[in-house]
Amino acid sequence: MSSDNEDSAAVAVDSGGPVGDRADLPKPSRPRRLLDAYRQRYSFAGLSMALVMLWLSVTPSLLPRDALFQGLISAISAAAGYLLGVFVSWLIRFMMSRDRPWPSPRRPHWIALVVVALAGTSVMLYWFSRWQDEIRDLMGMSHMSWHAYPVIAIVAHAVFVLLLLLGWAWADAVRALYRWIDRYTPPRIAAVTSVLLVLVLTVLVLNGVVAKYSMRAMNSSFASLNDETTAESQPTNSRLRSGGPGSLVTWDSIGLQGRVFIGTGPTVTDLERFNGAPAKEPIRSYVGLGHEADPRVNARLAVAEMERTGAFTRKIIAVAGTTGTGWINRSTVDSLEYMYNGDTATVAIQYSYLPSWLSFLVDNERCRRAGQALFEAVSARVRKIPEARRPKLVVFGESLGTSGAEAPFGTIPDIAARTDGAFFAGPIVNNPLWKATLRDRDKGTPERLPVFEGGDLVRFVANRHDIAAAEKQPWPSASRILFLQHASDPVVWWDPGTILRKPDWLREKRGADVHPKMQWFPLVTFLQISADMVSSDKVPDGHGHNYSSEIPYAWQAILQVPGWTDDKSARLGPELDRY
Repeated sequence: MSSDNEDSAAVAVDSGGPVGDRADLPKPSRPRRLLDAYRQRYSFAGLSMALVMLWLSVTPSLLPRDALFQGLISAISAAAGYLLGVFVSWLIRFMMSRDRPWPSPRRPHWIALVVVALAGTSVMLYWFSRWQDEIRDLMGMSHMSWHAYPVIAIVAHAVFVLLLLLGWAWADAVRALYRWIDRYTPPRIAAVTSVLLVLVLTVLVLNGVVAKYSMRAMNSSFASLNDETTAESQPTNSRLRSGGPGSLVTWDSIGLQGRVFIGTGPTVTDLERFNGAPAKEPIRSYVGLGHEADPRVNARLAVAEMERTGAFTRKIIAVAGTTGTGWINRSTVDSLEYMYNGDTATVAIQYSYLPSWLSFLVDNERCRRAGQALFEAVSARVRKIPEARRPKLVVFGESLGTSGAEAPFGTIPDIAARTDGAFFAGPIVNNPLWKATLRDRDKGTPERLPVFEGGDLVRFVANRHDIAAAEKQPWPSASRILFLQHASDPVVWWDPGTILRKPDWLREKRGADVHPKMQWFPLVTFLQISADMVSSDKVPDGHGHNYSSEIPYAWQAILQVPGWTDDKSARLGPELDRY
């Protein structure tokens, strides 16, 4: 009873009501003033839901998370929870035709919320520490240090407050518009109209102004980066490489990643030392955006470069799908060159300056057009060669490069009919062919390692053990297609659909390097996987988006190179690390 009287007195004082002489009232303590400030400004329902989302955000996901990204995930999750709590409270009031807000929870309710928040967060941080260490143990990484926790707390609080301020500003705009519209329409129509108008205006500003100028700035920035030169991208003296003597393209025009691709790789000496037999110098052709933006023009030029270097006389021609910046995993190309002792030709073209994550969002169609243009041009030239002298033709790609590499083909049988093999490492959600094989997989097979039409044409593997098993089973197709995808690779499993839908791979038994306690939560799991993508290539080889050591085994499963053995693949690992 006394608590109710105190609350009434406090409200009366705040509202200027007559509650005796103000000087006779004791001055509230600082904690009490802070609590009263929270009661006046924050939504109880919003904070309650924010707390639940905060706790869910520290549950395990695919990869270990550093302090910065854990703080960001926690802040965004909590802000989304706050928004949900406020919205549900408003919606219930709206549906009940209640014009006035709910009575503010009393001080004991707020105290209880604070106690639950402190106790629950302490427990969840304990489990967070255990889960993160267990994920690191699965991948052979060191444990998280103690100083990560203050960073998480600071980042989470700062970003949460910033998001709340933006949300309050947005709500103030809605209220201001509502007061104006309410003069001319019924309150319910005014409420819905004001929300929709501010929402549309927000989208227009973000798309028309923020996105436009941000993209312009990023294009300029990444175009400048494309012009840079590193220690790995020194001019070549080889006539068998683009940008070298006699080349149809200049060294400066092939871009940073093109110069790295051309300027690295095993030499004839390296190949002969490894294989113990006379070797050929591998051919590498690359056309960058510095020559022409049209992928069809660049594809024709790439074929002309191949003609110049004698690429169509080699045993095998590999058509590479590149990522946004034009990057190619050198381990994939180097492996082929070692396996064929240099009797190879690899060709690629650049289609963008942007890094993969950005190109994935805004440039994916350009990626696919480039991949299709290059393969069609190379394939048309190869088909002119008499079948008895025709080189093997393979396609490959990693990450966003898989999107361009699969673009020329409508179906899995189409790949088998038009190539001598295909290798896709770390495929992405934008790949329609990959998505179709997962969707139409044989009944009873898991999404993370599906079997498609009995595995006659295409197989899915996650590690060397899977590759060995795939080789041992009958594989009747002359052209073999292999998808290499780690269970812990967030690039593979990132999908906006996980915001509201539990994916099949989280309904099934987890992969060997995925924490068994990983669960699906609306929005939270999507945020976690999104953050995991940033560090996906920073985990040890064989996990996340790091495939290098498995590549020789994958190529051998596809091509069955005579004389090549698993022992050679094992010996090749240190050689690949040199480049």
